[in-house]
Amino acid sequence: MTDTIEPNPAMIGGVPQAPLVFLPKPARLFIDRAKRLEFLAKDHPAAAFLIFVAALSRVQARLVDDLPAPNPIPADRADLARASRMPPIDRPALAGDATLNATLDAILTGCADLDMPEASRLALSAVTAAGEDDRKWLLGNALAGTIPEDSIAPHLFAVAAVQVHLARLAGSLDGAKLVPISTGVCPACGGRPATSLVTGAPGIENVRYASCAHCATQWNEVRVKCLCCGSTKGISYRAAGDENAVIKAECCSECNGWLKILYQSRNPTLDPVADDLGSLGLDMMMKDSPFQRAGANPFLAGL
Repeated sequence: MTDTIEPNPAMIGGVPQAPLVFLPKPARLFIDRAKRLEFLAKDHPAAAFLIFVAALSRVQARLVDDLPAPNPIPADRADLARASRMPPIDRPALAGDATLNATLDAILTGCADLDMPEASRLALSAVTAAGEDDRKWLLGNALAGTIPEDSIAPHLFAVAAVQVHLARLAGSLDGAKLVPISTGVCPACGGRPATSLVTGAPGIENVRYASCAHCATQWNEVRVKCLCCGSTKGISYRAAGDENAVIKAECCSECNGWLKILYQSRNPTLDPVADDLGSLGLDMMMKDSPFQRAGANPFLAGL
């Protein structure tokens, strides 16, 4: 079904001011995501895939505790980024970072004993045997969010490493020193959103936050606004179920993009990444629409 809302950009969830960002807490982020994926896998048509990503999330959670902390962003660089209205984390510059490469090594080791599809097993072996240049290429693509359709499987291990590294870097930032960049752009790392969510947290009920596909920072956005092109016109919502569905497609007739919006105000257990994967029925429905998916969830690359 489809419903249309006339936007009121002056209102942000009915409150005059909301925190700009919620920085990730990596120790909780990945274990909570794993638990949610395992729950969603019950009787799900894509159960094997969800269980594999859940196991990968548990590996990510272990690495947060086991790996040495990455070097934090220098204060002077953070200050310069703030003054220039730029994100303090420079993602493209990290492809050769020693800590990120060590994180990839740890991901590969941690995944060795996981049950996974044969294609993923072959990809794991290939990345493990890859040389420095090939790994830098994989990490560079994962950091940029540009994953070639002919090599999705090996890139997912690089994505897992990037998610851990960037969440740890973002979690070390001072959120008070971050500034808005532009619509649909993460203030911490400049990434694009995987999804957005409407929070039910006390004091900021019904405020909308975008969730970065790279570093998991959540940042405040106007409630009815396209996160692809910034338009507040022609916004409509489609759902695979009824009008009370907790996950909808936010569609923009100005740019023909769509992005999932999750209503945590109705179900606080929704996870921006896990429930994106768990709601593939909505993706299948939207394939028959004139809109193109704009969410940056790397686990859905090639969909």
